[in-house]
Amino acid sequence: TLSFLLVFVVMFLVHPALAIYINTLSSTESLTISSNRTLVSPGNDFELGFFRTTSSSRWYLGIWYKKVSDRTYVWVANRDNPLLSSIGTLKISGNNLVILGHSNKSVWSTNVTRGNERSPVVAELLANGNFVMRDSNNNDASGFLWQSFNFPTDTLLPEMKLGYDLKTGLNRFLTSWRSLDDPSSGDYSYKLQARSYPEFYLIKKKVFIGHRSGPWNGIRFSGIPEDQKLSYMVYNFTENREEIAYTFRMTNNSFYSRLTISSEGYFERLTWTLSSNMWSVFWSSPVDLQCDVYKSCGPYSYCDVNTSPVCNCVQGFYPKNQQQWDVRVASSGCIRRTRLSCNGDGFTRMKNMKLPETTMAIVDRSIGEKECEKRCLSDCNCTAFANADIRNGGTGCVIWTGELEDIRNYAADGQDLYVRLAAADL
Repeated sequence: TLSFLLVFVVMFLVHPALAIYINTLSSTESLTISSNRTLVSPGNDFELGFFRTTSSSRWYLGIWYKKVSDRTYVWVANRDNPLLSSIGTLKISGNNLVILGHSNKSVWSTNVTRGNERSPVVAELLANGNFVMRDSNNNDASGFLWQSFNFPTDTLLPEMKLGYDLKTGLNRFLTSWRSLDDPSSGDYSYKLQARSYPEFYLIKKKVFIGHRSGPWNGIRFSGIPEDQKLSYMVYNFTENREEIAYTFRMTNNSFYSRLTISSEGYFERLTWTLSSNMWSVFWSSPVDLQCDVYKSCGPYSYCDVNTSPVCNCVQGFYPKNQQQWDVRVASSGCIRRTRLSCNGDGFTRMKNMKLPETTMAIVDRSIGEKECEKRCLSDCNCTAFANADIRNGGTGCVIWTGELEDIRNYAADGQDLYVRLAAADL
């Protein structure tokens, strides 16, 4: 047996690939900065441990891609409470994961409150990069007491969800790093607004809206046409009583793909292939700083990158303030030539549009376009309508009441929007 052991040890030294990666932390173990130990996910894609950025003496607990040579972090636990020296420990304390710093002071905790479970708790780094805490004898996702996927940093990985868990009231959103070298919470966030027709917003400093995704139209977000169906990706937007959330998953393991909000305020899809050994930006929004900027053209006007100026009044409308319009300040938007009479009105069809902001939109998924048109005409406050879902020739009905804001057209993508006009303007 001794010779067998020696052979095993020699093989192990010669062949580190045979090393057995540990992905769980038991209630009696800990990770420390000084031990340099990490957890590695099954499949070897993700690694969890302590790190510090290049120019900093602050320490963080994070998760990164193990196989990507250019260190790429996907999650940071204590982003706003770094350890200020190289004294740091991750351990299970009671029923919580905690990070302890100098003189055992807690800088971060999972903060889970629950009954006294009889079985011990374990922490585990799953193959998809989710770091979970669960009962040691319950392997099922329903038994997770806490999971990092519910508390994103700046990155959305496949199988993570962005948006609301309506059962718990949790809204999972992304917040940028402060800078390329500083993981603390930055100025930009990407967040779902749950309405009758939900959409995502890129928000700066908690108040200023930089970009609106547009609502989900069955295939993609109305305002992110670049995120087309890729053969190796499945997208999903779920809206039911339990959740309103976006997620995606990969069907081909030779790629990594992630969505991230950059410290400069771009929401991007980045893809990494083993062959190229680098991250490439698949798309980035806002794309053009004229038409993708939120409300760049004011009410009842639409943005078109191929016209000069880029802001145009919808048919049947004219500039509210011509002098401002002449010097290319279009924020005041446009007003109707002819007041609606509520009887005898009709619609102009605008093709390839990003749908207007949905604050005042009403959705009925049970009716089609003809029925939708009728309903809009029978409501004197209705200003426009469109299909809620563009698949299979279009289904469902969205009706706007109030001003139409933040619309633009696209060369090829987008969808039909029907804007209500008085008969004289048709």
